[in-house]
Amino acid sequence: MAPVLALIDLQRIFAEPESGWATPDFERVVKPTQELLELIPTAVFTRFVAPAEPAGSWIPYYQQWPFALQPPDSYAYQLVEEFQGVPTLDKTTFGKWGPELAEVVGPGGHLVLSGVTTDCCVLTTALAAADAGVRVQVVADACAGVDEATHHKALDIMRLYAPMLEVVTVGTIREQQAGERHQ
Repeated sequence: MAPVLALIDLQRIFAEPESGWATPDFERVVKPTQELLELIPTAVFTRFVAPAEPAGSWIPYYQQWPFALQPPDSYAYQLVEEFQGVPTLDKTTFGKWGPELAEVVGPGGHLVLSGVTTDCCVLTTALAAADAGVRVQVVADACAGVDEATHHKALDIMRLYAPMLEVVTVGTIREQQAGERHQ
C-alpha cells in the first residue's frame, strides 16, 4: 500500500521566532519536507487551530497561552510561505489522527509523518495512528521539537513502539521508494 505523507503543523505560529510557540529548528525541516513531497505523492497538510471556545482541559491551556486564541484564518495559523496554497486538515487538538486522516490512509495503511513539534503534535498523531493499526514512520530529520533535547526524547519514546512505529530519515524513505519502483 502506497504511503500517505502527513505534514504536521508547518505554520507561522511555530516558525516565527517572535511567536510564543516558536520552534527553534523549524527552518531545518523545510528542505527535508520538500524532498518528502517529491517522494510521496499523496500528502495531507495539517494545522493546529484554536477552538472558538476552549472547553475542559483546554481552558487552563489557553489561559497559559492567550496569544494563541486567534481565528483559524489569522496570520499566525497560516502555513509558512513554502507550503501556502494547499488544502489543510484543521484540528483543535494536538493529535491529527482521526476519521479524516484515517480515510486518506485507509485501513491498515502506511503513514509517514514530518513536521512540528516532535514532542507534541507529531508524537500524539503517531501514537494514535499506530494504535489504530496503521504502519507509522516518523521522519526524524524532517521533524523539530520544542528544543533539540525534547526532539530526541520524543524520538526515543516512539522507538519503543517498534515495529508498529519506526523512526527513519528522508534517506530511508528515498531508498524505500526507489526499491518499490524497481519491484
